[in-house]
Amino acid sequence: MLNFKHYSLAGDYIVMSTHSVEPANTDSAQQRLVDLFDLLAPTPGFTRSSLEGVSLMRANAPMPRMPVMYEPSIVIVCQGRKRGFLGDQVFQYDAQQYLVLSVPLPFECETEASAEEPFLAISVRVDLTMVAELLMALNESQGATQNEPVGIYSTPLDPALSSAVQRLMEALASPLDARILAPGVVREICYRVLTGEQGDAIRAALTHQNHFGRIAKALRRIHADYHGQLDVDTLASEAGMSLAVFHAQFKAVTATSPMQYVKTTRLHHARLLMVQDGLNAGAAAARVGYESASQFSREFKRLFGLSPVDEVKRMRTVYDAPPPRVVKPVVRYVTAV
Repeated sequence: MLNFKHYSLAGDYIVMSTHSVEPANTDSAQQRLVDLFDLLAPTPGFTRSSLEGVSLMRANAPMPRMPVMYEPSIVIVCQGRKRGFLGDQVFQYDAQQYLVLSVPLPFECETEASAEEPFLAISVRVDLTMVAELLMALNESQGATQNEPVGIYSTPLDPALSSAVQRLMEALASPLDARILAPGVVREICYRVLTGEQGDAIRAALTHQNHFGRIAKALRRIHADYHGQLDVDTLASEAGMSLAVFHAQFKAVTATSPMQYVKTTRLHHARLLMVQDGLNAGAAAARVGYESASQFSREFKRLFGLSPVDEVKRMRTVYDAPPPRVVKPVVRYVTAV
């Protein structure tokens, strides 16, 4: 409880009184977030907002451990819980922990959710141009990292970041606020994470002076050209590393080999093309760089556990729901949560 002094004018005298103010009701703030999600993201899956790089995530039922691919992003959970698995590492993120991916990573995750308490989260893409500008303003662009950078981590959610998320959701509910105010709140969120206890990883991903930064550069090349002809020699050369060092450092960051990473990236993009754009397996395979449809089907089933046709049916069943209410700042975007 906070005590405040209040001054009022009574005739020629100033009268001072003291009154108490209760802290903001956290339950009501949580309920407001849930109400905003019901408005902006009423159906399961990803809902992409009108603000570039900001998406809302919803799951109304528990989801088993399955492969996912996230771009560099900040994922802040407002309700429910997820666990991410990368190699032998486990990352939990819930209303007390947020997740940061400083590089694009394929990993596995499982979701705790129910119809009564859906999983609700907001994802903010890490804009490296914005990060560079913030680092220049902080005069830290050449600063040494204090910790060994990692590609993915979860860390406690502090009140300042929690407040920024609340304000971002409020802004997204209004078309005018979404256009005028929301970009500044996203910048604040990036600033809070960058200056937080594990902001080193994002800083390192932007520079190429260390192994992590060079691997991050190679990962960006893969995601830009995943449908083309990529080989380890080219990626290692672009990263400025010998083949042996490149292999070792790549696996340290991603928990997989370079060509397995390329393959996984292609398969995730193919799944999105089939689910979102309605492409058949053959067309999706060709679009992501496969020359053999049968090889694509074998590798797809090895990763996702189902054939392309059955996986698309599963995805559409999981996310099948009535059309969302029309809210101008929001565009429906279905993918794996």
